Amino acid sequence: MPKNSNTPGHSRLTKLNKLTKQHKIALAGVATLGAAALAFSAVPSDAGTTTSDAATSTKIAYSTEPIKGVKASVTDQLAGAGVKTEAIQAKADAKAKAAKAKADAAAKKKAAAEAAAKKKAEAARKAKKAASRSTERVKIQPVAATTYANNLNGWINHALAIMKQKGIPGSYNGLYKNIMRESSGNPSAINGWDVNAVNGTPSIGLLQVIQPTFNAYHVSGTSTNIYDPVANITAAANYAADRYGSIDNVNSAY
Repeated sequence: MPKNSNTPGHSRLTKLNKLTKQHKIALAGVATLGAAALAFSAVPSDAGTTTSDAATSTKIAYSTEPIKGVKASVTDQLAGAGVKTEAIQAKADAKAKAAKAKADAAAKKKAAAEAAAKKKAEAARKAKKAASRSTERVKIQPVAATTYANNLNGWINHALAIMKQKGIPGSYNGLYKNIMRESSGNPSAINGWDVNAVNGTPSIGLLQVIQPTFNAYHVSGTSTNIYDPVANITAAANYAADRYGSIDNVNSAY
């Protein structure tokens, strides 16, 4: 039976042909285009679905290949960005670690310097304290003055101590033998008969010294009295050292 162009089926096919032509460009490259067209032609005349609905549902048949490519490209970019970020972070971590190491070294150096300064200050404080204690001991325990017996032995030893301080040579034996020959150990002895007595300057004291000689060779720190035993001995020893080299070299009247 020939189809009437006015029949509902004919109308739907006409619309389908028009719809297919309008969407050819949109559906180009879709692998399922033939199957979609077949599905459209197989739709029964009494179906409620229109060709517009069918055409709309066919949009899901677009190829996903470009999307896969785009996704891969984005993934690659993100991966590259991640590597770059990690590199930047690693560099920042290394820099921070180096800064910390430098700060730690500086702190250790400062601590060592402070410890050394503290140790030095403590040593100085102890030295000062020790010196102070030493000074206090000297003040508290003054050196006792040496005392000598008021006899010939004491006079000779006292004279020898002064002679040592003044750099005057002489020994105990040299002084003793000359004293015993000249005055027999009497500090008040006077010679009234020799040439000195004749000239008005008699020999006086333990070592029989005349006044002009005593005045010229008097040792500072001793008495100015010619009869003083220690003053008499030291002045005579000073004169003998100047003339004979030492009182030890004198074996007769001098």
